[in-house]
Formats: sequence, structure tokens, C-alpha cells
Amino acid sequence: MSGRWTWFNVSSVVLGFAFLYIPILLLVIYSFNESRLVTVWAGFSTRWYVEMFNNEGLMDAAWVTIRVALVAATVATVLGTLAALSLVRHTRFTGRTLFTGMVYAPLVMPEVITGLSLLLLFVSINMDRGFWTVTLAHITFSLCFVAVVVQSRLVSFDMSLEEAAQDLGCTPFEAFWKVTLPVIFPAVISGWMLAFTLSLDDLVIASFTSGPGATTLPMKIYSQVRLGVTPEINAVCTILIGLVAIGVITATLINKRRMVMDARLREAD
Repeated sequence: MSGRWTWFNVSSVVLGFAFLYIPILLLVIYSFNESRLVTVWAGFSTRWYVEMFNNEGLMDAAWVTIRVALVAATVATVLGTLAALSLVRHTRFTGRTLFTGMVYAPLVMPEVITGLSLLLLFVSINMDRGFWTVTLAHITFSLCFVAVVVQSRLVSFDMSLEEAAQDLGCTPFEAFWKVTLPVIFPAVISGWMLAFTLSLDDLVIASFTSGPGATTLPMKIYSQVRLGVTPEINAVCTILIGLVAIGVITATLINKRRMVMDARLREAD
């Protein structure tokens, strides 16, 4: 009885998904609206996509956001992977509890506190706010997410594989590079994608740490929405939704293909 669908369960799921996705669907539809009024449908048109690409403010903000996300995700992935290795491989060392708390603190720390703390830090060291302060801030809060993802994979890693590589003449670094890293690489890529997405989506921390010439796309959208939603904003959001959907579908297909190949290899063995 507990495993059967009831009308209440079906209605709850349908209403829940409708509440989440109908506003997104309406946003996509009205991004092709001819009228400048986003609540009045005046016919199908792609003029606002052209206007969006001709909007230098939006394009500059998008370019800043992409650069920040690429640099922050890459550095956070390297540091997060090293932190995960330290926590899994070295269970006892001086200051491990403090190190663990510092790595995981951004997971539970409110973004307002993180942003304000970083702002006070940059002001105290007299560092001009701009591209690099936003990048450092994003590295700080996204590093912990990478560490959690990679650590979950390292916990189940068979150390005998790395030990066998060292017995065959590999140095510890070569054993990690040739054996361990390929095994945990899916987790590393997942951590990178998560850090990249978090950086693209961040508004609060970037608002505290940004400066002239370093306005990110979420900040630009938020500042324009406060004055009223325009069709250009709908076009930007639709493109972001499309990019995210393509990324999710691609990752799903790659994962499914890998599962099929693994199944075939097991059958062949």
C-alpha cells in the first residue's frame, strides 16, 4: 500500500512541479514577445535577442561572470581536491579538526556573513575591489563544495591500486597522476561543474566584493529588475536556461554511455 501512487501524491507532485516550472516556461515564452511590455503578448519575435547582444552593459557583465567562474572553478577544484586528499589520506595530524572546520565552514555560513567578512578583509589589506576580489571570494566559498564531492569518491577508493603502481616503480606523484586521478576524475569534474555553477549564480557575495568594472551578470540583472523587468532580461535568462539544460543533458548522456560501456565490459569478462 505504501508503494502505490494515490491521488494526493500525484496531485502534490504535479502542483509542485507546476509551481517550479510554469514561471520558467512563461519567462521563456515572453522572451519571444514583440511588445516591450512583458505582460502583454503582441506576437512572436526575436528582436530582444538582437537587442540583448547589442547591449554592451549586459555583454560586459556576462563576460566578467564567465571569466570569474572559469578561474574560480579551476582554482577551487585544485584546492578542494588537495583538501579532500588531506582529509582522507591523513586521518591524524596536528590541527586536523581546525582544518576540517575551516574547509566545511562556508557550507553552513550565511552568504551575507561570508561576503561581509571578505569585504572587511579586502578593506583591511587595502586591496582594490574588482575582478580579482570577486574571484577570490568565489574560490573561498566554492572550494568546500569541491572538497565534499571529491572526498565522497576518495572514501571508496581502493588504495591497493595506488600501492601496486608504486611497487611497479611509480613515484607517489606518478601513482596519483596515472592511477588515482583517472579513477576520481568524474568526481573532480562534478566538483568543477558545481563550483562553476555556484559562481555563475552568486549575487550576495559578489555584491560585497565587486568594484567598478567588475559587475557580474546576476548583479546586472538584479539592478535592472528593480527598475522593472524588460524583454532583454527574459532573453538573457532564456539563454542561461538553455545552456544549463544542454549541460545537464550532455552530462546525463555521457554518464549513460559510460554505464553501458561498463556493463559491456563486465559481460565480456
